[in-house]
Amino acid sequence: QVQLVESGGGSVQAGRSLRLSCAAFGYTYSIDSIDCMGWFRQAPGKEREGVATIVRGGGTTYYADSVKGRFTISQDNAKNTLYLQMNSLKPEDTAMYYCVAVAGWNGYCPPTLRSDVYNYWGQGTQVTVSS
Repeated sequence: QVQLVESGGGSVQAGRSLRLSCAAFGYTYSIDSIDCMGWFRQAPGKEREGVATIVRGGGTTYYADSVKGRFTISQDNAKNTLYLQMNSLKPEDTAMYYCVAVAGWNGYCPPTLRSDVYNYWGQGTQVTVSS
């Protein structure tokens, strides 16, 4: 089993930046089995939305169109930590942000940002962007 713990959320004005972090805890073999990590978000009254993913072994990234060019996903595997640098934040970025991870994809990320594919989820960190 793997436990994911997010941090770094907060309240900012539009145009500012935030960096989210996600630390993975668990047995070494469990963490090493992870193929893909990413971030999802959910705003009140809206469906959960995939934001970005990264292949844990190779670093290939994928972004939702809504954040492309503004958000950057990265990782430090030595620290078992995932990051999401969010720049030029907009009010529509306001949501609970969740760190996710999945194993069993043979070194790749799932081809779609479907939340039901990811079997490890953090508790979430709130991001609020005011205009």
